[in-house]
Amino acid sequence: MSVTSQAAHNPGHRDSGSTEPATLPAVDAPPTVATPIVRQNTHRTPRWWFSVILTYVFLAVGALLMLVPFLFSVMTSLKTPHQFSSEPPLALPDPLTLDNFTALFNPSNNFIVPLVVTIQVVAVLTVGQMVFSVLAAFAFARLQFPGRELIFWAYIATLMIPPIVLMIPLYSMVSQVGMRNTFAGLVVPFVLGSPYAIFLLRQNFQAVPQEVLDAAKLDGAGQWRSLWSIVLPMNKPILATLFLITVVTQWNNFLWPSIIAPGKEWNVLTVATSALQTQHSGNWTLVMAATTVSLLPLVLLFLAFHKQIVNSLGITGLK
Repeated sequence: MSVTSQAAHNPGHRDSGSTEPATLPAVDAPPTVATPIVRQNTHRTPRWWFSVILTYVFLAVGALLMLVPFLFSVMTSLKTPHQFSSEPPLALPDPLTLDNFTALFNPSNNFIVPLVVTIQVVAVLTVGQMVFSVLAAFAFARLQFPGRELIFWAYIATLMIPPIVLMIPLYSMVSQVGMRNTFAGLVVPFVLGSPYAIFLLRQNFQAVPQEVLDAAKLDGAGQWRSLWSIVLPMNKPILATLFLITVVTQWNNFLWPSIIAPGKEWNVLTVATSALQTQHSGNWTLVMAATTVSLLPLVLLFLAFHKQIVNSLGITGLK
């Protein structure tokens, strides 16, 4: 049989020299099965509602316990001494009076001096601790030098020493150099950073990707430029949190100022409020006015930085 006749009898056969593709027999495609749409069950069960209500009740009770002392201080400061002694402590002020705040800033009590001294001390200590802590943390996190880890952990180990143990030798050294009852005595021993701040910043600086710093180095950025333009902007939330912690710690500091600067000319708010308690032991409305003045700047500071604090803690759903 010739080749032509074989091709005629075998239509699926293709000549090896032909460029046309072989025609394959049609195959029926399997039927398409529609994927069922799964709808999530949005029904809230009683157990779910109970857990939500219990959570909010717990948070409300906790917030109430934290706010009651502050509310008690504010309400007492707006009462007269007679009303405070004759009515329940949580009774609303009636009539509302600002005489306690007026008496607080009159020449006899002169609460303006402790307020100004406290602002100065907190400003110097906050700037000093933030600057030196950032520099030390960046050195421990990114610079290579002999004994880096040993020096860092030896410095961090000082956190285990109770501060009260250091008061007597620190007081002796500061007094011997003539800084007792001076502004320098209040700020010099604590202006060069703190172990807690350096440890906290070092851990966050180490989280900055090395590739980003290498790219900045290729573009000609030195260590100072990398710190200022890359590391610090990437750690704004933790810097804001550390700033707030430093301000609150120094604002509420009582032990060291009462030891090194007992004179009235260098009294801070905590020492001046304590002196009011001894001078006016029966006039608690005046003492509560001083406490309210001391607490108000911290409340305003927290309201200004609460978003940064939440971001530093990684809580994105909290409003």
